Amino acid sequence: MSTSASTRGRRLPAGRKADLAAYVADNGQVTVSDLAQHFGVSIDTVRRDLDQLHREGALVRTHGGAVSTVEGGLRDKGLDVRLRVQVDEKEKIARLAAEMVDDGAVIMLNAGTTTLAVARALRNHHDLTIATNNLRIPAEIAPSAFRDLYVFGGAVRTITQATTGPVTFTLTSGGPEVDIRCDLALVAVGAVDASGYSTTNLGDAGMMAEMIERAERTAILADSTKLGRRLFGQVATLDRADYLITDTAPTGDLAAALSGAGVTVVSG
Repeated sequence: MSTSASTRGRRLPAGRKADLAAYVADNGQVTVSDLAQHFGVSIDTVRRDLDQLHREGALVRTHGGAVSTVEGGLRDKGLDVRLRVQVDEKEKIARLAAEMVDDGAVIMLNAGTTTLAVARALRNHHDLTIATNNLRIPAEIAPSAFRDLYVFGGAVRTITQATTGPVTFTLTSGGPEVDIRCDLALVAVGAVDASGYSTTNLGDAGMMAEMIERAERTAILADSTKLGRRLFGQVATLDRADYLITDTAPTGDLAAALSGAGVTVVSG
């Protein structure tokens, strides 16, 4: 071990964790082994530090490492990074969401890795009609699960591999718009607080809001790292959804606000 590594390894844990958080922020994405080598500590120590920093909101824990939540970090990463974030939590949410979907139902799914997990969890369903702006869903969902699959047109956001734009269909090019409705909208959002549901992009917020407007019932999908936060683009107030599906039920003021808005919390 080098002299510099030995010095880093002997530093107080609080100082090391501050340095670790700064290192992740500077690099955007790191692995546990890289951090262990850089700071001259064991892999188990790095894992404990990452777990604590994740709970404190300083970074986002991934399988095998972490990504930054600051500007230039997770917000600007594509699906390749997001697919490795909160994997177990998303799978749990997806299973709970799939249980709400009846065979033969008409559903809408928005963009995001959580809804990709939902698409995979629908593999044992049949005769679904699915409308989505998520360009990855046609490749992820089992062909036996759906009768009809529609993808909304609009501008493509390559970072999310989804379209943004109005939730409308036309029968022919330039023809009249077709009004669409669904039994259930499954909408993954970036944040949930007492003011409502929000996301980082205004175009995405508009797409989500229209899906909610056209649904008989709406289930918001958000893992526990997104609870108690607020982002730039407001999607809807709390009362516009029927359910919040999450991995860990919220507590305190947010739990009270959801209850007051008539939102049923579904968690694993």
